[in-house]
Amino acid sequence: MNTVIQTLNDALFLYYLVSNLIYLFLLIFAVRASVLHQRILASIRLERFRASPFSPPVSIIAPAHNEGQSIAQSVRSFLTLDYPAIEVIVVNDGSVDDTLDVLTREFQLLRTDLAYVQEVPCHAVRGLYMSQTEPRLLVVDKEAGGSKADATNAGLNVASSPYVCVLDADSLLEKDALLRVMVPILADPEHVIAAGGIVRAVNGSLVEDGQLRKVRLPRRFIEVVQVVEYLRAFLVGREGWSYFNMLMIISGAFGVFRRDLVRAVGGYRPAAIGEDFDLMVRMHRRLRELNVDYRACFVPDPVCWTEVPPDWKSVGKQRSRWQKGMIDTLWPNRDMLFRPRYGRIGFIALPNLWIYEALAPLIEIVGLASILLAAFLGILSSHFLLLFLIFGYAFSTMLSIGGVLLEEITFRRYNDWREVAKLLLCCFAEHFPYHQAHLWWRLRGMWQYARGDVAWGKMTRVGFGEAQAKQGAR
Repeated sequence: MNTVIQTLNDALFLYYLVSNLIYLFLLIFAVRASVLHQRILASIRLERFRASPFSPPVSIIAPAHNEGQSIAQSVRSFLTLDYPAIEVIVVNDGSVDDTLDVLTREFQLLRTDLAYVQEVPCHAVRGLYMSQTEPRLLVVDKEAGGSKADATNAGLNVASSPYVCVLDADSLLEKDALLRVMVPILADPEHVIAAGGIVRAVNGSLVEDGQLRKVRLPRRFIEVVQVVEYLRAFLVGREGWSYFNMLMIISGAFGVFRRDLVRAVGGYRPAAIGEDFDLMVRMHRRLRELNVDYRACFVPDPVCWTEVPPDWKSVGKQRSRWQKGMIDTLWPNRDMLFRPRYGRIGFIALPNLWIYEALAPLIEIVGLASILLAAFLGILSSHFLLLFLIFGYAFSTMLSIGGVLLEEITFRRYNDWREVAKLLLCCFAEHFPYHQAHLWWRLRGMWQYARGDVAWGKMTRVGFGEAQAKQGAR
């Protein structure tokens, strides 16, 4: 018994050590990638791309389900993007609120008899609407498919551009965000098949007429901790993996893809829970099987602002869904593991996701139980236990601080020193109680998936205008 517990403790210590070293490695190369990106920005002139007749058109696809509170401002932000040629496709996915009514009223929609050809699978389309005031806007009204993947496929079926930009309907893009995220594609269209920008929390910021007027931190801890979480995930994780050309996810909130390639892999899998992750894995699979030289890029400066869940219950539902989405993608693609034809994806990227993401909640809970049992039985000294906990806390806090400092050194979206201090303080408070809650949410997601519960669940949406009013009232 003692030998088993000691072995488990040693394995857990090694697991945490390797995990932290991986993230430290990613942080180092994320800093390097950020420096290189700043040099590239200094050497290019965006106005050349902006004015170039050779810039390829982009179809913006924004699935919307019960987004009546924010849809008008989001669509206005999409229409004012600083890019030569865009079309905006809003897919009303069976909303039961006033989403379609708001769009009809704000943009004077009229039903059209445009031909609809279904090339990738989705639920039935009920009608197509065009705006009398904005010719670049097309609204697809369809039956609820139960997933963003199904709704996005409806948008793909009507998209006419060589590239599609997939967004969340509750998101706002900075005016030059699309232009900036297209830079690697415009620079190397032969090899770059997809690019994604950073997603940040809009909660607490000032939004007027679909435009972000002033960046501010939210006041609630549960919202601020998500700001830190997003900075770490994007500026450390995705920046680092992109540097080694092993980017496994381009956020569904803001990503650009080659339309022909998306259609070639069958579009989004309609039943996918994590449609963004699932699509990227299938694209990697196809291109590796064809032995094609390609790149998928993370671009850190084009910003998509999104409303993060404002309460603990909604955050829990979202994180459980993310965990289900990860397992739902990794399990069907398990045959890619350690097979030479899939190269770095099969030998490094996917094993890392299995060990340090998908199975991490189970490994952590079993490991913590073994450590506590060892301490209780006297196998593990209380001094070593204390050092182990301090080590884990210090390392995870350092990574969060690294993400915040990387943001402040390079992009400086938060200019008030008090807000930067608030972010840094949140890094120290993130490990407890948020980490423990996050562990529980992910375990719940694994259990839900195991028993066949793949429902998205309803998310609490405050809306941009309402959020500002509440922030101002405090």
